[in-house]
Amino acid sequence: MSDTQTSKAAKVIRALTGRVVSDRMNKTVTVLIERRVRHPMLGKIVTRSKKYHAHAENNEYKTGDLVMIEETRPISKTKAWKVTKLVEKGKNI
Repeated sequence: MSDTQTSKAAKVIRALTGRVVSDRMNKTVTVLIERRVRHPMLGKIVTRSKKYHAHAENNEYKTGDLVMIEETRPISKTKAWKVTKLVEKGKNI
């Protein structure tokens, strides 16, 4: 009985991986998510991209870092994602 109740109550949390493109805001980073989709008419692979504002509590992520973000409750008008972990450190040029 308890197994079915916990499986129904378990909520699927969306997680995305992307590159930090801006860290100028306080406690917020802008993450660029790129995905590759097939064009419906041409059949060619096209890159689609979208930017998300994500909450980063300690300002520890810098431009160029590859991070994982997950959906959360709305924190501000444009921010409903939070950074969960650093996947890869960006290169300093």
